[in-house]
Amino acid sequence: MAKHLLKPRIPDAEVITIESINADEGEEQALRGRQFAELQEYLQITDNVIVDIGASNVEELLSSMKRYRGSHGDFDHFIVPTVAALKQQQDTIATLVELAQLGVPACKVRVLFNMVEDGEDLAQVFDAILSFLVAHPVAQADPACRIGANEIYGRIRRTGVELSALLADETDYKALIAAAKGQAEKIRLAQRLAARRLAAGVVPELDDCFAALRLDDRPRTSAAV
Repeated sequence: MAKHLLKPRIPDAEVITIESINADEGEEQALRGRQFAELQEYLQITDNVIVDIGASNVEELLSSMKRYRGSHGDFDHFIVPTVAALKQQQDTIATLVELAQLGVPACKVRVLFNMVEDGEDLAQVFDAILSFLVAHPVAQADPACRIGANEIYGRIRRTGVELSALLADETDYKALIAAAKGQAEKIRLAQRLAARRLAAGVVPELDDCFAALRLDDRPRTSAAV
């Protein structure tokens, strides 16, 4: 979400990754949750920051915010993703409760429905969290704020190619495949063609999801937790 949804759509945004395990490579900076003091200081001197808080550090970051009273005010928006698995929805609810207890108003918290399968009934699949928010409106949850399950993200992790580069690629792969002599080369070219087609399908979805987040005031600092 930080890399493919937010960064390309927030001008001059810098990504800071806070993760202690399985951290993505290639981000501008990587901090561990225990370095919250340094993070706070950095947020005071820079603009347009996306803080990508990995799942293994959410609890520690929230605890740090409790110690540094008022530090949640450094963030203009909190974007909290959830997936269909009940355990993950319960974890998301716990995060939303913690944010509310810290004093973060509901208008600053967005739930993002992630890895939604085609044809799924969002209200049914995410009943746990939606029912919770009806009873306890501590966050905003727009059904349009969703990202579908798509193999393109796995391909990008393996190859390192950006979505924007895939979209800008005008190579005539069909002609190259027809001219290729070996089966391995044909498969390699076919995979590139498939990746470009997947990218062409997923970018409009990301555009719609970003619009549904309604970050109209151009966040100074967003946290994807």
